Amino acid sequence: MQRFLPDMIEIHFPDKTIKSYEDGVTPIEIAQSISEGLARNVLSAEFNGETVEANTPLFKSGNIVLYTWKDKEGKKAFWHSSAHVLAQTILSLYPEAKLTIGPAIENGFYYDVDFGLMSFSENDLKKVEKQFLDFAREKNEFKMRMSSKADALDFYQKENNQFKIELIENLEDGTISFCDHSDFTDLCRGGHIPHTGFIKAVKLLSVAGAYWRGDENNQQLTRIYGISFPKQKELSEYLNLLEEAKKRDHRKLGKELDLFTFSQKVGQGLPLWLPKGTALRERLENFLKKAQKKAGYEQVISPHIGNKDLYMTSGHYEKYGADSFQPIQTPSADEEFLLKPMNCPHHCEIFKSRSWSYRDLPKRYAEFGTVYRYEQSGELHGLTRVRGFTQDDAHIFCTPDQLDIEFKKVIDLVLYVFSSLGFDDFKAQVSLRDKKKPEKYIGDKKNWELAEKAIISAAEEKNLNYVIETGEAAFYGPKLDFMVKDALGRQWQLGTIQVDYNLPERFDLTYKGSDNLLHRPVMIHRAPFGSMERFVAILLEHTEGNFPLWLIPEQVNILCVSEKHKNYAKKVLNFLENHEIRALIDDRNETIGKKIRESELSKVPYMIIIGEKEVENENISLRKHRKGDIGNFTLKAVVKKLENEIEESKISFKV
Repeated sequence: MQRFLPDMIEIHFPDKTIKSYEDGVTPIEIAQSISEGLARNVLSAEFNGETVEANTPLFKSGNIVLYTWKDKEGKKAFWHSSAHVLAQTILSLYPEAKLTIGPAIENGFYYDVDFGLMSFSENDLKKVEKQFLDFAREKNEFKMRMSSKADALDFYQKENNQFKIELIENLEDGTISFCDHSDFTDLCRGGHIPHTGFIKAVKLLSVAGAYWRGDENNQQLTRIYGISFPKQKELSEYLNLLEEAKKRDHRKLGKELDLFTFSQKVGQGLPLWLPKGTALRERLENFLKKAQKKAGYEQVISPHIGNKDLYMTSGHYEKYGADSFQPIQTPSADEEFLLKPMNCPHHCEIFKSRSWSYRDLPKRYAEFGTVYRYEQSGELHGLTRVRGFTQDDAHIFCTPDQLDIEFKKVIDLVLYVFSSLGFDDFKAQVSLRDKKKPEKYIGDKKNWELAEKAIISAAEEKNLNYVIETGEAAFYGPKLDFMVKDALGRQWQLGTIQVDYNLPERFDLTYKGSDNLLHRPVMIHRAPFGSMERFVAILLEHTEGNFPLWLIPEQVNILCVSEKHKNYAKKVLNFLENHEIRALIDDRNETIGKKIRESELSKVPYMIIIGEKEVENENISLRKHRKGDIGNFTLKAVVKKLENEIEESKISFKV
């Protein structure tokens, strides 16, 4: 009897090792061959760049990455699988409900449901949570299967689910798949954990309204947000973090500290800066302007609107026009304008306004330019997601030979901003194009390769801790994004630097080289803050409103024990102001205890208490926010102390 040896495949691991396995081996079996501990923790895998299930048989050689809870992709599979269990639970408790979509998000998952005539509110979440965990404990395996388009449509026609039918109608036959677990099935592309038993803890966080496919003209659905974990302890830690985040919510702090407000009459997503917020923002702007001037930037100003042709040339209208504010009509029939979505096309035209030699370059144009982008009302969130915002924008036009040094100088500027404002936990992200989706980008392939190499080279030379994210590039060029962790460990994208060979081409920008011929400059886009609105929001939450002394609107509150101490308080105020220390007098007819409490709530860093002894001795009693009394000082001594603290909190920028 003839015996056949099994076919063997080679599996390549991230550490460059290669192992041979019988074809049909699964990622979980590969993990078991390494260690049982790893196998117990593997949630999903990537094979030859594609997401696969942990139990997917592999029949060809290739590259594998195994994901656990520690990995972003592992969490994504965990939360995506949890969305399936939530959908199963909803249908078991509300059989008439219609399921739509349920993706993993940055923290957790959601599912959008049409409950029809049934009501569903946050009061129902506990009941759903309990049933969810009962289903999870059954340890049902997630199994993928392909389906023909006809069978998929037939399944949901029987379910009378017009939402899933609409999704399937937009898919090609041969690309449609379902995921089954227990007696539940759902239209799905894949990316699951091995079985439901991995889910040990869940919390359904909130209920919100959401339009089908994000379109305000479509039916409104009920969105149920949740988060799940492999251990109860991790859920408890997360919920504690949420409570702390509520205390630090920039919308709450912004109101308490009188920094900004919103008005329905002005319009959603259009912040109004109050005097204290304006003063804080101006200090941030002046701080960066000073550093930029030192680094050779020139300030420019561009209008809030631009001719539609400008954005046709740049490519912004083609890529984003349909989802932006609609064109502004003028009395002239053939004239249309757009609210400015980007500053870069305007800066290209500024550069183009005259002729340049290679000796004139680099040119560095900087502008705190306000731009406008349409965001759906459901996506708006305080200052972090708005429709009108101001970018600390700059564009550098340089020769190809200058690109490396200019890019590294911008990195230095970004790091200076972070260090001066207490953001010391960050990593860099090199955002590259997705070569499989060339339609998302403009420009020549060769120029893209040059730009990507330039960014990676600069990141390595600066010894940045960086990761590469494919598909996150801007449509006109790759970029270096800075991902900052705040005091609660949350990650924010702050600061970006982009290399662009494409806009100089589209705007026909040139300079005369040493060979007397015309050449294209390279363009660097950069914004250390990103936007003033979002940066202030993140800074508020990071510091809990306890800004560095150099930045805070009011540095000192002068509190009078009684009205008879007012004259000495004015003398103290004048002395502080002469030394450029920002102070206010609180001479209200209130108890000193109440004044101190209110000053603490306002997060003013220092309080000067003035009573009989202080007037008599011509000194002051000093209190520090959250610390209490720190002693008696002469006016000269207190000024010296504050000046030293301001200097220590504000690092000087070195070119």
